[in-house]
Amino acid sequence: MDLAVVGSIVVGALALIFAFYKSAWISRLNPGNDRMKEISGYIQEGAMAFLSREYKALVVFIIVLFVVVALLINIFTAICFLFGAIFSILAGYFGMKAATKANVRTANAAMESGMTKALNVAFSGGAVMGMCVVGLGILGISVAYIVFGEPNIITGFGLGASSIALFARVGGGIYTKAADVGADLVGKVEAGIPEDDPRNPAVIADNVGDNVGDVAGMGADLFESYVGAIVSGITLGIIAFGKAGASYALAISAVGVLASIIGVYFVRGDKDPQKALNGGTVASSVITLIVSFFLCKVILGTYQPFIAILVGIAVGLIIAKVTEIFTSSDYKYVKGIAQESETGASTNIIGGLSVGMMSTGIPIVVIAIGILVAYYASGGTADTVKGLYGIALAAVGMLSTAGMTIAVDAYGPIADNAGGIAEMCNLPKDVRNITDKLDSVGNTTAAVGKGFAIGSAALTALSLFVAYTQAVGLDGIDLTNPTTIAGLFIGGMLPFLFSAMTMSAVGKAAFSMIEEVRRQFKNMPGIMEGTEKPDYKRCVDISTTAALKEMILPGLLAVAVPVAIGVLLGTEALGGLLAGSLVTGVLMAIFMSNAGGAWDNAKKYIEEGNHGGKGSEAHKAAVTGDTVGDPFKDTSGPSLNILIKLMTIVAVVFAQLFVTYNGILF
Repeated sequence: MDLAVVGSIVVGALALIFAFYKSAWISRLNPGNDRMKEISGYIQEGAMAFLSREYKALVVFIIVLFVVVALLINIFTAICFLFGAIFSILAGYFGMKAATKANVRTANAAMESGMTKALNVAFSGGAVMGMCVVGLGILGISVAYIVFGEPNIITGFGLGASSIALFARVGGGIYTKAADVGADLVGKVEAGIPEDDPRNPAVIADNVGDNVGDVAGMGADLFESYVGAIVSGITLGIIAFGKAGASYALAISAVGVLASIIGVYFVRGDKDPQKALNGGTVASSVITLIVSFFLCKVILGTYQPFIAILVGIAVGLIIAKVTEIFTSSDYKYVKGIAQESETGASTNIIGGLSVGMMSTGIPIVVIAIGILVAYYASGGTADTVKGLYGIALAAVGMLSTAGMTIAVDAYGPIADNAGGIAEMCNLPKDVRNITDKLDSVGNTTAAVGKGFAIGSAALTALSLFVAYTQAVGLDGIDLTNPTTIAGLFIGGMLPFLFSAMTMSAVGKAAFSMIEEVRRQFKNMPGIMEGTEKPDYKRCVDISTTAALKEMILPGLLAVAVPVAIGVLLGTEALGGLLAGSLVTGVLMAIFMSNAGGAWDNAKKYIEEGNHGGKGSEAHKAAVTGDTVGDPFKDTSGPSLNILIKLMTIVAVVFAQLFVTYNGILF
């Protein structure tokens, strides 16, 4: 039996044990006073209730798609799909549970012990999410590979992961942004109360949204990316190097998991939380690179493919830095939007759109260079398949330390929640100062997570696209073929249609939330006086109901359209569709994520006292821009990463169906 595959199973189990250990440690910590327990109880109850209702709604989808795959493809692929979906659900559930326990304990640690302990608690909560994602991901794929031994079958696992990820991202994004917009527009602008003021009826829904969108949704997103990258590495690795190619892809992933566990211990309490988190990230990346270098020669007999691993990590880091430059208030772009807010909401929005569009340039060039270097450095000149395997390895390398990347990313919303709890429970001002510092670092770590998510989406989708062309026997995409052109245009349109649907969903949900918050302020005057308690549950229910209702159609779009095009117009048309959606999807994802991030930080920059500070006309304009940017950066933008990968893996899974019914209309 292949040592790399067995090792991957052992490492996956080890990651889950480590996650359980961290979760148990968090549970033993003091959650604080009765008021803190009460508020955190509301948040945990709302978050778990949403997950429960979301998963119940997805059961029907999972059963239907399981039957479709079993009947049209084969039962083994359907079984892999089922386990991919279940493992994605489990990763979200365990990660969410840990995050909603860690938030109140982070606030209490800040009050009792200061910055060092608070950082440790918040990061440990994120580490549970990270280790669950990589542990379940590598364990599931490795077992599927041992049991079935056929890459075409294990793509079903990727389909399950991608399907759940899209619903989790879209549903979580709609939930969190409906609550956020309602809380901001009515609470901040109309009522003039702070963001986390307990008198705001939407405040609990807003804090719940941080978890369902930025923890469970983000975790499902990177779980899907992680699984998709390994699947493409196995598929193309077998074609390029035989079983050794698959072994190397799994070996890199296993090393990355171990390096991430080691990296967790490099995050030590420090007066500078960013420095501590960077230490863990750098340590895990360096360990992975060193070990991958030697394994490359041992497993593949050459050092060439290692360069692709190096390129993948470099591309992710560069995109993350560019994301930070365009979205951080330390740089001129966000400061420019803040200044433009002085002349009203319209100039604020124009500025944000401009920054978002401009931010696409460098990442796209970097991705293009990364693809070329990975291809040619891996031997693409002499052997096309080896070059394509190099591109897949770049995606695997980029996500090899996903355990650490996710831990650092999930730390952000936990720190944000801790600040909200501190505000609602009237904890001493120095507690809020600590949580605010942790939260501000979380904004930067989110940029890193988004950089890796966008870069991995492009590389993984391209690798799976190559796997699709291999599966259906396409040597290339003929741009003189009218059906290919038709597919290209339809594919290019889909990210716009998908974004419109998800933006509209947030708008509808936010409208209901705004109306409810206004109603409570009007009909319950005791809320503002502090003598009457807001109806938090009503706001939580509005976000939950809207998210579950509105997530269905965008999710079905990603599965149904590729199947319809492949059957009706043929394999070349579907190739055109995948190419078109890849190009516009990546561009739209970068544009929307960065525009939203820039608007958000422009608002925060003004709230720090610049351009008139809180309550000024510039601040009101910035809040409007931020509410426009909310669904950009937390709903539509991140979901596009999953859309392009899900459509590609649907094409790979149903490849034989398209070969059989190759364009029944033309």
